[in-house]
Amino acid sequence: MEKKVLIKLINLAKGYDGQNVVDGINLDIYDGEFVTLLGPSGCGKTTTLRMIGGFVKQDTGDIVVEDKIINDLPAYARPINTVFQKYALFPHLNIYENIAFGLKNRKNDYLVNFYHLDSSLDKKELKKLIKESINKDVLFYLKLVGLEGFENRKVDQISGGQAQRVALARALINKPKILLLDEPLSALDLKLRQSMQYELKDMQKKLGITFIFVTHDQEEAMTMSDRIVVMENGKIIQVDTPRKIYNEPINKYVTRFVGESNIFKGVYLRKDKVKFLNTNFDCVGYTFEKNEKVNVVIRPEDWDVVDLDKAIIVAVVTDSIFKGVHNEITAYVDDTEITVNSYENYEVGSKIGLKVDPYEIHIMPLEIDDLENTSDKASTYNA
Repeated sequence: MEKKVLIKLINLAKGYDGQNVVDGINLDIYDGEFVTLLGPSGCGKTTTLRMIGGFVKQDTGDIVVEDKIINDLPAYARPINTVFQKYALFPHLNIYENIAFGLKNRKNDYLVNFYHLDSSLDKKELKKLIKESINKDVLFYLKLVGLEGFENRKVDQISGGQAQRVALARALINKPKILLLDEPLSALDLKLRQSMQYELKDMQKKLGITFIFVTHDQEEAMTMSDRIVVMENGKIIQVDTPRKIYNEPINKYVTRFVGESNIFKGVYLRKDKVKFLNTNFDCVGYTFEKNEKVNVVIRPEDWDVVDLDKAIIVAVVTDSIFKGVHNEITAYVDDTEITVNSYENYEVGSKIGLKVDPYEIHIMPLEIDDLENTSDKASTYNA
């Protein structure tokens, strides 16, 4: 089934003090998907989010929702709600009242719905029905975010994780078509942050709402997203699924930002054959010019440590750090440093044999900064 485009960003740009923070980006976001804007501080991801939400006015370009340009709509009139990094809960209201506050914009909807069902209802009856409906919705969203029984708690009586859930419920209760989330997990501790990643994705699936999430944390992006938008200096560098972003990065910036990587200079010898680390390797699925200089990417976990007599290359271990699930090994092949993840530990100074599956070798064209040094002697390096 063809996906429905819910949001279109068309040549969207925003600058401050003569410098573009968001530099003419174009992006389609589909109905019901979880999209993450990923990048370092200052890349333009939060400004993009705030322009979609109506909190910042773009300099040029259009924001289109359901085929309607919403450039001039104020934030409160857009079919969008936002959960900020700081949850901004009302300290004088209890949890129930904080969540119910989000329904202020929907009271007219309740009124119209009940009046449409029975136009003979008087004011008192309508008020009662609206109150019952609000109560039902508040209790539903309290349950959805795992805060049943917290209705009467004060804001200063709950933890940071619980406060975040209240902010989520308050945003979701308005039933927006789009929910914007601006680094909402950054203030939580690691364990809670990881738990909330799964819960957020589960919530999004249940409700079918389009989530646009901003983070600089690659793990959050990989865990939750249907698609990741990698940004740098106000531009979109790559848009794809987490798996594609990880396995097929478009350039060195994406490779380094999403996961640990070895990046080597090499030569594409011919079809299914590439040379790097002064060794010929089999590769699959790439077509470059014969003897074209290229960048070769191998993730640390994709190296296979094998017996020396079965190895394609032999490396000397210079460091080994225990990371819990695996050991991160630093080793050298001639004068080139490589990183290898292994379940086994190896002593500093020992030799390890390495090979790699052809399908785990990713090849990219050289970039401008590579062209300054393409000599055969300096044909390998790692990020």
